[in-house]
Amino acid sequence: MGGLKYHDKKRLTFVIKKGNFDTFYERIKSLNALIIQEWIEPREPTKKISESGMKIVIILDNASFHKKKDILLKIPAEMPHIILYFLPA
Repeated sequence: MGGLKYHDKKRLTFVIKKGNFDTFYERIKSLNALIIQEWIEPREPTKKISESGMKIVIILDNASFHKKKDILLKIPAEMPHIILYFLPA
């Protein structure tokens, strides 16, 4: 899993050892925390991501654990700046 910042192409990446519902959600939270720490706090340390207007788009395949309803409800509730985009089946 990884991220690429559009304007300067800075990347964050890490490996997921086992794909399941729990690890997927935990990795999304980790990626979110890393992005905030690496990309937002250095620029605007007092600004929250919700105030920055930044959106994080995560492109996913159609693995069943990516589409668990609990997770699809939890992510926007806890991290509304994250947009999940699924590749066509």
